[in-house]
Amino acid sequence: MAEPLFTPEEQKKFDAEIAEILSHYPADRKSAAMLPALRLLQELKGWLPPEGLKLVASRLGVTPERAYEVASFYVMYHLKKPGKYVVDVCTNLSCALWGAEKMLAYLEQKLGLKAGEANERFTLRETECLASCGTAPCLQINEDHHESLTKAKLDAIFDKLS
Repeated sequence: MAEPLFTPEEQKKFDAEIAEILSHYPADRKSAAMLPALRLLQELKGWLPPEGLKLVASRLGVTPERAYEVASFYVMYHLKKPGKYVVDVCTNLSCALWGAEKMLAYLEQKLGLKAGEANERFTLRETECLASCGTAPCLQINEDHHESLTKAKLDAIFDKLS
C-alpha cells in the first residue's frame, strides 16, 4: 500500500489553506487559484509529487495534466525532489559582467555538482535575472537572496548551511 501524501497535520493544514485560497476566487473560476495552490503543496512537501498534483487538480476542478502543465512552466516549482538547499545562480548579463560564470564554476567545484544537477543536500541551478543588477553577482538559496558575492562571501554562506 502506498504511503499517504500528507501526515495528518499536513492534511489539516492543506485543507484549511486551500479553502482560504479558494475563498478569494469565484466558484466557477477555481482554476485561477493554481499558482497559490501549487505553492501551498510545495511548502508542505518541498516539491510537487505526482499524487499532490492530482489532489490540487481535483480541488481546482481541472485535469492533472493541466496542473502538470502549469507546474512545469515555472522554474520555481520542483517536479523532482530537490536537495535540502536549492541554489539558483543568476548568470544574466549584469551578473555575467561581474563574474557569475566564474562563480558558478567555483560552486560546481565546491559542491561537486554541475548546474542542473542535484544530490540530497544541494540542487544547483543556473537561472535568469534575480533582479539584483546593481549588486551583481547574486544567487538565491531556498529563496534567500545574497548579493555582491565574492569567493570569500560564498564560502561564508555555504559554511553556515547545516
